[in-house]
Amino acid sequence: MMNFFKNFSKDEDGAVTVDWVVLTAAVVGLGIAAISTVRGGIDSMAGDISTSLTDGGVAAVGTLGSTGE
Repeated sequence: MMNFFKNFSKDEDGAVTVDWVVLTAAVVGLGIAAISTVRGGIDSMAGDISTSLTDGGVAAVGTLGSTGE
């Protein structure tokens, strides 16, 4: 029974797992923070693009590139 406790106290597999869990949680947290930071700018840019596409027109065939002369 003493050997079990000695081996258990020297085993580091669980500690490595905890390190990876903490590291993964930090990466996920940073990703969520980055997304929430740029979300407003992305929504604004999408609105600008939508407005530009809605207001845009298509040139008639034959007039593309002409100078109007």
